[in-house]
Amino acid sequence: MQISQLFNYPVKSCKGNKLSTMEIDGFGPKWDRRWMIVDPDGRFITQRQVAEMGQIGVTVSSDRVCFDYQSEKIELSMIEAQGQKDERLVTVWQDKLSGNRIHHPVNAWLSQKLGREAQLIYMPQETVRQVDLEYAQLGDRVGFADGFPFLIISEASVEFLAEKVGYPLDVQRFRPNIVVSGCDAFAEDQWRQIQIGDIVFDLVKQCSRCVIPTIDLKTSQKQPEIMQAMLKYRKQGTKVMMGQNALHRGEGHITIGQEVKIIR
Repeated sequence: MQISQLFNYPVKSCKGNKLSTMEIDGFGPKWDRRWMIVDPDGRFITQRQVAEMGQIGVTVSSDRVCFDYQSEKIELSMIEAQGQKDERLVTVWQDKLSGNRIHHPVNAWLSQKLGREAQLIYMPQETVRQVDLEYAQLGDRVGFADGFPFLIISEASVEFLAEKVGYPLDVQRFRPNIVVSGCDAFAEDQWRQIQIGDIVFDLVKQCSRCVIPTIDLKTSQKQPEIMQAMLKYRKQGTKVMMGQNALHRGEGHITIGQEVKIIR
């Protein structure tokens, strides 16, 4: 088995970036969901409310962050993109935490694209958002992702679902960080620990899926037949499961083509 694709998602619920090599730091994939868009009450906004978010691209370099939507672009310096400390709390699911508010025309730009008032937030290095201790160790942290630093899925699982709906599915619908080839569909359900290079990953919880995988990446239209297929083939209790949430043990780099070893 090997890594076939790698992705990070700098802004929660916006478009992801394909990577050839992924740097992994204390948060997980470097820059992954270190930014988030919130409403005037500080509550997170995602594709669940505004499907068009998935068409907003975000690229991060050493000195700047660039947003793009269709043919329009706006840039921030990295200093601007890291914002200023603010005592007002922001909310992602049940977690309330501090985040740096960004004071820049990007907020008006995002508000116009999303059709609602929007504020960009950055999670500074010192923030520790603890991963649910039912699945993690004390000190395991995550950015603004739903709950875990990594999502791992196999190509075969997505291909299985694509066969059932009758057309190809881009794996990015499922917002994985690591895509694995060379295994059977849903083999990842059984993995508890894998190793890639020097980094070990604990696969701690299957990922419960919402409406986001049904949203077409190019048109932002919902395709309910995808959820119907997941309900038919991937329902467990009241939820549908695709992919595994994971925690990393170590920092460094992983690369497309690298071997994925099952430890347990």
